[in-house]
Amino acid sequence: MFHEHRDVITKLKQENAHFHKIFEKHNELDDEIVEMEKSLADQFEIEKKKKEKLKIKDEIYSMIMDYKNN
Repeated sequence: MFHEHRDVITKLKQENAHFHKIFEKHNELDDEIVEMEKSLADQFEIEKKKKEKLKIKDEIYSMIMDYKNN
């Protein structure tokens, strides 16, 4: 995710506890979704997780852009 911003992500993870927390949550959700899809879990629950993951991704991107613009 956001490979072109790898350096900024590394800095933010070190400097910003909230960023680190939501970045890790995004990765956890990604793993959960993969497992849910493998086990043929309820599609409604999978979609709910995907929406939560997307919301976090938007927040991550916003924080990256704020960091780069300052």
